[in-house]
Amino acid sequence: MSQIRNQPPAHTVSAEDWANERGQKWCDQLSAMEATLDPVDAPLIDALQLDEPLRIAEIGCGGGGTTLKILRRAPAGSSVHGIDISPALVEKARTRAAAEQGDIAFHIANGESSAAPAGPYDRLVSRFGIMFFDDPEAAFSNLASWLAPGGRIVFAVWGPPPQNPWMTSLREVVAQVMDVPEPDPDAPGPFRYAGGDKLRGLLTAAGLRNLDVRDWRGKIPLGGGLKPEGAVEFAFGAFSLGDLLNEADEAARDAVRQRLTRRYAENLQDGGVHMDACVHIVTGIRPS
Repeated sequence: MSQIRNQPPAHTVSAEDWANERGQKWCDQLSAMEATLDPVDAPLIDALQLDEPLRIAEIGCGGGGTTLKILRRAPAGSSVHGIDISPALVEKARTRAAAEQGDIAFHIANGESSAAPAGPYDRLVSRFGIMFFDDPEAAFSNLASWLAPGGRIVFAVWGPPPQNPWMTSLREVVAQVMDVPEPDPDAPGPFRYAGGDKLRGLLTAAGLRNLDVRDWRGKIPLGGGLKPEGAVEFAFGAFSLGDLLNEADEAARDAVRQRLTRRYAENLQDGGVHMDACVHIVTGIRPS
C-alpha cells in the first residue's frame, strides 16, 4: 500500500478554502459540477413554495445556476439574490445573469457572520452550502436573522455516506491503494449533517420552528453523465480527495484510476455514469 510521507490528519474543507482554492476549483469545473448536481434542483425549488412575489436568497450559490432557476420559477415581482464567499464564483454568476430579465443580484458575503446583503428575506435556500461553516452555531443564528418573520428555510444536505456511492466510491477505491485519513464527522465537510438530529438541533437553537426533514433519492450523473474514463478524471479534479492523490506516486494514481474506472463501468446508464444519491431536504420557519 502506497504511503504519503508525513501524512496530515484528514483535511477539512473550511470557509477559507471555499473563498480561495476550493472556490476556484469549483469555478474551473462549473459546467460539470452543475450538471452533476442538477437532479437536486427540482425538489429543492419545489420545497421553497414559490406561491407569491418573494425576496429570496441562496446561500452558497456557487456559479449561480440554481439561483437562475429560482428566478425563472419565482412569480413576477420577486427578487433573487445569490450569496457566496468565493469572489471567482460570484463574478462568474454575475456574468451569467447579465442578460436575465428580473431582479437578480449576487453578493460576496459569508453567511456565518455577514449582515444580510439586502434582507430581510422571505426565503433562504441552500444546495449543499451550509456544511462548511467554521462555527455552525453562530452561522445559523446569523442566517435566522436574515429571515423576515414567517420566512422559510430550505436547505439540502447529503444523507449518509453508504447511500451516496457517487461520492464515496472514490474514497473506497483510494483506500485500497494507499492510506486515507479518517474524516472527522463533526468537522466541515459534505457529510457533516448526514444524520438529521445534529442539524435539527442547530436550527432549533437558532430559533427556527416547524422543522421537517424529507429525503430525496435518485441518480447523480457524474460530470453530467460522462463515460467511465471521463468520470474518473472528473472525480480526480472535483473531489477534495484528489488533492491527496496529487501527492501520491504515479503507480498509486494509475492503480486508483484503473479500479475506479471499473467501478464506474458497473454504473452505466444511457451511456454515462449514474450513481445513487440521498439528500436531506430540510425546511423550517422563523416564527412571526
